[in-house]
Amino acid sequence: AGNVASAAAAAGVKRLVHVSAIGADTNGDAAYARTKGAGEEAVRAAFPQATILRPSVIFGPEDNFFNQFASLARLLPSLPVFGGRDGPRFQPVYVGDVADAAINAAFDDTAAGKTYELGGPRIYTFRQILERVLAEIGRRRLLIPVPLGLAAIVGALAQILPKPLLTRDQVLLMKRDNVVSEGALTLANMGIEATAVE
Repeated sequence: AGNVASAAAAAGVKRLVHVSAIGADTNGDAAYARTKGAGEEAVRAAFPQATILRPSVIFGPEDNFFNQFASLARLLPSLPVFGGRDGPRFQPVYVGDVADAAINAAFDDTAAGKTYELGGPRIYTFRQILERVLAEIGRRRLLIPVPLGLAAIVGALAQILPKPLLTRDQVLLMKRDNVVSEGALTLANMGIEATAVE
């Protein structure tokens, strides 16, 4: 991210949009959060007027979130609800809304130097997301609460696989809700009406 921002600044680019993630934090528990935070800092250092977009979990026709759980539900008799009975909260955002936000940010000079957190119109618990997926694919599965401590053990073992379904870092991310922060600039500030998962 820093290289892109430096090259853009050197080339005289007028507008730069950097896509990060909700929860980006150089002091975060998860490496994912720390690297996203470091990326934002590098972009700001090289290109202070860059617009930063922090989406929540992105959904769309080929997403790797809802579709992964749908695939698991076709194979497994039960699904884990990581983080206990309801698990962490998410505010899924539609891929088309994220694309519109990037376009708006690229052409709107008032977005320069600002950070926007992008989430959909509704917040769901992890359990509610799994229930939504099961309803959509017409399956019934037992939802089993899995405490994050146990999930961390599973993630540590699973992450040695070529394509792990869960890693220790993902478990660390689930310690925090993946929702838009209070007082953050949002899709609404960009004139975009958020699309619901439904």
